[in-house]
Amino acid sequence: MVKLKVAVLVSGRGSNMQAILDATQDPDYPAEIALVVSNIEGAAALDRARDANIKTVTIAHKDFPDRESFDAEVTREIKEAGCALVVLAGFMRLLSEEFCSAWHNQLINIHPSLLPSFKGLDVYQRMIDAGVRFGGCTVHYVRHEMDTGPIIAQAAVPVHPDDDADKFAARILEQEHKIYPLAVKWIAEGRVRVSGEVARVTGAVPAEGALINFQS
Repeated sequence: MVKLKVAVLVSGRGSNMQAILDATQDPDYPAEIALVVSNIEGAAALDRARDANIKTVTIAHKDFPDRESFDAEVTREIKEAGCALVVLAGFMRLLSEEFCSAWHNQLINIHPSLLPSFKGLDVYQRMIDAGVRFGGCTVHYVRHEMDTGPIIAQAAVPVHPDDDADKFAARILEQEHKIYPLAVKWIAEGRVRVSGEVARVTGAVPAEGALINFQS
């Protein structure tokens, strides 16, 4: 099996990266993480990757005069590693339009809400304050505008009466760890196609134990 080579961009602990890495331990999983890039020296995700013998690179954004030159260096490393899919896993940098265009429909992100609702930061408390009955998470292709792009998969998570932001976030994170490896698997299997700005999944079976949905 020729496996899809994936580059993961991280800034922190890398729990979503770890979920994908765990999935790749199955010999039938059709993708592999070939490169982990961080803009933060000492990010915990780098240690996780090194423990798994994955190539890591630190590219400090402060060393570059502008966003475009930083992104160009990230692209250079990804191409050198032969990766065809770029996965954002807690990468705390806004990406330039040039980077998003260079990796059009090859760049995915996970966001802790049911997009297009609750874009941006601090979403857990905002959802609770708004009185929504369900939150969740979304895997989507990345466009230059923040938290936009074709939606690949979503998992819904109910809001409990006694939830605070931390409790709610923890339950959403559990579902992130399910649908992110699933979305990467679907892409690697060639099941995802983008028509206009809608992503459609062919012949996919959702993971058990979560209310997960996608368009076919």
